Amino acid sequence: MDIEHMSYNTVEFAPLENHPGHLVHYTWQDNILECVGDNDASVRIYVIDDAIMRVRYSTEGYFERDFSYAIDSNFSGNITDLHLEDFTDHLVIKTPKVHCRVSKERLTLKFTDPSGKIISQDEKGFHWEKNETYGGEIVKMSRVLQTAEAFYGLGDKPMNLNLRGKRVVNWGTDEYGYHRDTDPIYKNIPVFYGVHHGMSYGIFFDNTFKSYFDFASERQTVSSFWANGGEMNYYFFAGPDMLDVCTNYTLLTGTPEMPPLWALGYQQCKWSYYPESQVREICNKLREYEIPCDAIYLDIDYMDGFRCFTWDLEKFPDPKGMVADLKAQGFKTMVIIDPGIKKDKDYWVYKEGLKGNHFCRRADGPFVNGKVWPGECYFPDFTNPEVREWWATLYEELIGNIGVAGVWNDMNEPALFEVPSKTFPLDVRHNFDGEPCSHRKAHNIYGMQMARATYEGVKRFAGNNRSLVITRSGYSGLQRYSSVWTGDNLATWEHLALANIQVQRLSACGISFCGSDVGGFIDQPSGELFVRWVQLAAFHPFFRTHSSGDHGDQEPWSFGEENMLLAKKFIDLRYELLLYMYTTFYQYSQYGIPMVKSLIMLDTPDDEVKNRMDEFIIGDHILICPMLQHGITERHLYIPRGNWFDYWTDELLTGKHEYRVKANIDSMPIYIQAGAVIPKIPVMQFVGEKEISQIQLHIYHVNGKQESSLFLDDLDGYDYQKGQFELSKFIVEGNPDKLIIEQTKEGQFKSGHNYLIHLHGCPFTMGKIFLDGQEIQYNTSIEVDASFQKIEVFRR
Repeated sequence: MDIEHMSYNTVEFAPLENHPGHLVHYTWQDNILECVGDNDASVRIYVIDDAIMRVRYSTEGYFERDFSYAIDSNFSGNITDLHLEDFTDHLVIKTPKVHCRVSKERLTLKFTDPSGKIISQDEKGFHWEKNETYGGEIVKMSRVLQTAEAFYGLGDKPMNLNLRGKRVVNWGTDEYGYHRDTDPIYKNIPVFYGVHHGMSYGIFFDNTFKSYFDFASERQTVSSFWANGGEMNYYFFAGPDMLDVCTNYTLLTGTPEMPPLWALGYQQCKWSYYPESQVREICNKLREYEIPCDAIYLDIDYMDGFRCFTWDLEKFPDPKGMVADLKAQGFKTMVIIDPGIKKDKDYWVYKEGLKGNHFCRRADGPFVNGKVWPGECYFPDFTNPEVREWWATLYEELIGNIGVAGVWNDMNEPALFEVPSKTFPLDVRHNFDGEPCSHRKAHNIYGMQMARATYEGVKRFAGNNRSLVITRSGYSGLQRYSSVWTGDNLATWEHLALANIQVQRLSACGISFCGSDVGGFIDQPSGELFVRWVQLAAFHPFFRTHSSGDHGDQEPWSFGEENMLLAKKFIDLRYELLLYMYTTFYQYSQYGIPMVKSLIMLDTPDDEVKNRMDEFIIGDHILICPMLQHGITERHLYIPRGNWFDYWTDELLTGKHEYRVKANIDSMPIYIQAGAVIPKIPVMQFVGEKEISQIQLHIYHVNGKQESSLFLDDLDGYDYQKGQFELSKFIVEGNPDKLIIEQTKEGQFKSGHNYLIHLHGCPFTMGKIFLDGQEIQYNTSIEVDASFQKIEVFRR
């Protein structure tokens, strides 16, 4: 449907709906176009980058303070060419990647590519209703649905990857044991992507009020989004490739620092491991069975009566000694911290909070009083910078003295027990960084700001060590401070499939450092389900088993020796691929590239992948297709464009085809892209157990050219930010008669390793091989110095 020449009088508005009037004047300066209508409603369009425009509407001719928790203050776009054209009935802003047409009739917008192809256009466009209950407006936007348009994004929604036909809500909710299509759940990530006619775009609706998104659910020709308050304020990202759109959104909202390498290892958690003797027993068994593991978690039962920042000294008589002993075994200790502070006149955190006026209050002045794990609690206002600073100082004992390595924030939607809303009353007041507001505006960012305060405290007291912060709830941009998990899932095959979808969705929305509770948090999985879940999670950035102790044990040995060994096989594989994962994280941290990519990102024009949600790419070159049903040993999968080698057999498969493949319980379909260079290291029981003196490079033949990279540094600390890193870039070029591998390096770090090179998939019998111009011999591998520049392999 094209409404370019349609009279907007034919678009029907409800009786209480208002819309901008006819353009009376406009200004154009500093890359900002402001248009004012004859009813004072106005629009500002900011050109931020050749592919990014920001759109703000005002209903009364003025704009409020420009503030966002989501936007990374370090973001800087690139504008190479920009100009405005004025026509009789419209204005057009033009960049090399997108044109924005502004109608003079109702200030509606249409985005096209430079050739004139419609990317996205308004239907009613911006319109609003007065909010008679709370004041302000209910702000709305409706857009024309393009032919065969598909939609993706919106964070952790537990539903099909393509959201077409769905209506969803962003209002962070503690939804214990959610199911497919449960909505809302924990996170509030208001960015979505549209794909049609081989091109993609994105819209980030930066509004923290309760918001709604309708993708042709109510009207089959319209998509829309709206919020119960605030401003119609969104960012438009032009493609055409969805990967570029996701990357630009991620850069706009920020990327995290590099994690320590151990944070990408396997982690063991349970509600709850206690007393100290049980924690030690679990760690000893992990080492006894040689199951690699880098972190052990303490849930709420380590605390004194669930009081945050305390220890139950009967269960844990010497926390510092225990943490030190576990560290000597190679385990980092992680602890949980919730926002609820127990009302207890003898509790030091409570007393400090009262004295500093750090707790949230109701509209008429009383503190918010809600029940969570400790009983009645008060709750810090994390939207207040002074409160965040206070909260950060509370970590000195845990991190700086006892030696805890990282923190896990839970219950921060915020969640309350025994109230129908499951959260704060809407009249609760928040500072909102100097813009006082109600909980209606602050609810969706509460968890993110708690994670921010935690991150600042943990980093402050961790010395030169990088650390790990995890949050259950948050808003766009949370990835600057924290990793996430997908919440209280179930030990079911449905939830295994949902975990796969949710991680893909979160990664597309800027939050790559994510994972699920392996095996399911609620109930106990079968051995088969646990093994299949480990297989999938071994290729998710955050890799942690977590479960509720009410439902049985969930350590790898809990399902018998056979299943333990099957799980261990894939945990081992994760450790072999740690440098691949680390390099993938570097690309995310440095360039905003999602770590996990749905197939629609890899090949946006391919209609076959629009509804594919089982297969995904981790990093640049590894394709995964998990086994998601009970009892199956075969399945269909789709191989995307290009050629791909079976990881287990080196069989070559041609892309853009569907195949039926076998994968017994000891296997999972894994494919390596032709031309890839995959680094592997020997299995260690924990990061740092062994010095990395040799890196295997598994190099796959290609007819054409392919690029790969390998990032190395000290694997912890912050010297990498000062140039102390080594980035090796590989170009593999081949044809039926030869294979050439070239390497260049950047950075000042000297890693001291060498390479052991394995060649895969050469379609010819190898003859002469040259290393930097000198002929060498090849048997099953080549050991070379890591500084090599060129390897040439020729047909005999």
